[in-house]
Amino acid sequence: MNNRLGTIINLKKYPIQNLNSTVTKELVKKCKNELDQFSCSTIPNFILPKSLKTMNTELEQQIDEVYMSKESINPYLNSKDEQFFEKDHPKRIFSKRYNGYLNSDLFEKNSEMKFLYEQEELLKFVSACVGISPIYRWADPLACHAYNIMKPDGILPWHFDSCEFTLSIMLQKPDEGGIFEYCPNIREPGNENFEEVKKVLDGNRKRVRQLKLEPGDLQIFKGRFTLHRVTKIKGNRSRYLAIPAYVLDPWRVNTPEHSRAIYGKVLPIHHERNIKRSDGLAD
Repeated sequence: MNNRLGTIINLKKYPIQNLNSTVTKELVKKCKNELDQFSCSTIPNFILPKSLKTMNTELEQQIDEVYMSKESINPYLNSKDEQFFEKDHPKRIFSKRYNGYLNSDLFEKNSEMKFLYEQEELLKFVSACVGISPIYRWADPLACHAYNIMKPDGILPWHFDSCEFTLSIMLQKPDEGGIFEYCPNIREPGNENFEEVKKVLDGNRKRVRQLKLEPGDLQIFKGRFTLHRVTKIKGNRSRYLAIPAYVLDPWRVNTPEHSRAIYGKVLPIHHERNIKRSDGLAD
């Protein structure tokens, strides 16, 4: 294990480098049970305060490189109106999005977040928590461990992720708002479950759960199968989140359309690997 890992993660409380320890086995069991039931699990104070400050500083120093964008999107992060669907189909229901990303390819070589993402100990721990092996770091060079920025009035509407598993590390909370809401396991491979998705889009909150993250908390989340959103940011303080991601297919990346809309550019790899998803789900 690289000693630097112990300056980032609270290994005294969460010794994830040793999956055979009693403490880690209990933690993995807790996370897996919550993920199986709710598609989401949270570990409080996972990141040490000093490292949290370093990540915030990294982001602030590159804040001018953040790609901010406003657009109307459907739950599949698509702004195109597919008119061969009925008017009230989820693919034709659009909501306003206003947020931005510091793309992964812009991170400094010695970045705290980049280092953490590249550690095998974290990969193996997440794999144990989701109960699937192997899982892989995301091959998308723009999105694999990006910082998510939501400025005042920012909003992220109901949507699904392109990657199966997302880690969320809260770096900075807003004054108000910015609440994470989600509908656990609303779709599965081969089944979009459009009827239930539409109910949520229409305002039915029967399946909706809320999660309030504190700075330093780690959230493990099945974002590809769970409809989720972040409510509007209120006050003068922005919301900062680190979102390292993991996938089942080491080859897959975002579609060109998704990459252009969310990350502001398209790389050759997005065209080269633009194929239908093996799970049959829309991005």
